[in-house]
Amino acid sequence: MKILQSVKKIPGGLMVIPLFLGAAFNTFLPGLITLGGSGTFTSHLWKSGAMPILAVFLFCNGAQINVKQAGVPVVKGVIITAVKVGLGAIVGILLNMAFGPAGILGLTPLAVIAAMANSNGGLYAALAGEFGDATDVGAVSILSINDGPFFTMVALGASGIASIPFMTLVGCVMPIVVGCVLGNMDEELRNFVAPGATMLIPFFAFPLGAGLNFKQLITAGLPGILLGVAVTVITGFGGYFSMKLMRSKHPQVGGAIGTTAGNAVGTPAAVAAADPSMLPISEIATAQVAAAVIVTAILCPVLVNFLNKFEKKKAG
Repeated sequence: MKILQSVKKIPGGLMVIPLFLGAAFNTFLPGLITLGGSGTFTSHLWKSGAMPILAVFLFCNGAQINVKQAGVPVVKGVIITAVKVGLGAIVGILLNMAFGPAGILGLTPLAVIAAMANSNGGLYAALAGEFGDATDVGAVSILSINDGPFFTMVALGASGIASIPFMTLVGCVMPIVVGCVLGNMDEELRNFVAPGATMLIPFFAFPLGAGLNFKQLITAGLPGILLGVAVTVITGFGGYFSMKLMRSKHPQVGGAIGTTAGNAVGTPAAVAAADPSMLPISEIATAQVAAAVIVTAILCPVLVNFLNKFEKKKAG
C-alpha cells in the first residue's frame, strides 16, 4: 500500500500525520486509545507515552552528532545555530514583554521560541547539498544540537516567561549529551541507534496529538500559518545575512535554517512538564508549531532558491 512512502511525501509527514491521527482519535474515539484504563500498554502507547519515547529519541539524535567534524563546517554551524536560536529567543521574549504569555492574535511566545529556535536538519542538509558545498553540509553536525526542547527551555527560563529549574535543564539535555558521548566513543553504537532518530518520531507524535482536538487545531490555523511564515522570513534571512558577513561562498545556504523541525512539536509539552503553569498554553502552542512545520517545509526551499538566483544574478 506504500503507506510510509505516501506519508514521507508530505512535509514533516512522519510527525504531522500521526499528530493529526492522535487528535482525531482523541476527538471522536477517546475511549479507544485508553482501552482498559490509564495503566495499560494501549494507553501508554497512544495517550500518555510521549515523554519517555521523546527521551529515547533525543538520545538517538545525540548519538548522531560527530564532534570530529572540525574546521570551517564547525564555524559555519556555530554561527547559523547561534543566529537561529538567538533570533527565536529575542522574538519570543519581545512578544512576551509586549503582550504576555498569551501573545497576540493567539500566537504565544512559547510557540514562537519553540518553532524559531529549532530547525529541520534534514532539509538544511538537502538544500546545502544542492546550493552549497561540503563545508555547508558539514555544518549540520552543529546545527543538529538545537534539536529538542533544551534551547527553548533556556530562553524561557532566562527571560522569566517560565520557571525552569536549573536541574530540569540538565535533565533535559542529558540524553543528548550521553548519546553524543557514547556515539563518538563507539561508531557501531552510533549506527545501532541511528534508526531511532527517525523511527521514533511517529510514536511520540501520536500521543502528543492525543492531547489535542480538532477544535484546537482549527483555532491554531491562522496563527500557525503566520508563525511558519515568520520563521522562514526572520530566521531564513538571518541565516543568509550571517553567511554574507562571514564571506561564505554560498550565503544562500544560510537561508536553509528558516525551518521548523517536526520534533519541535514536542517542545511545548516538554516545557509544560517542567513548568506546570505553562500547561494551558502548551496545547495550543503544540498545534501552532505543527502548522509551522508544514509551512516552513514549503516556504524555505522557495526562499533558498530565490536567494540562489539573486546571488548568481549579482555575480553576473
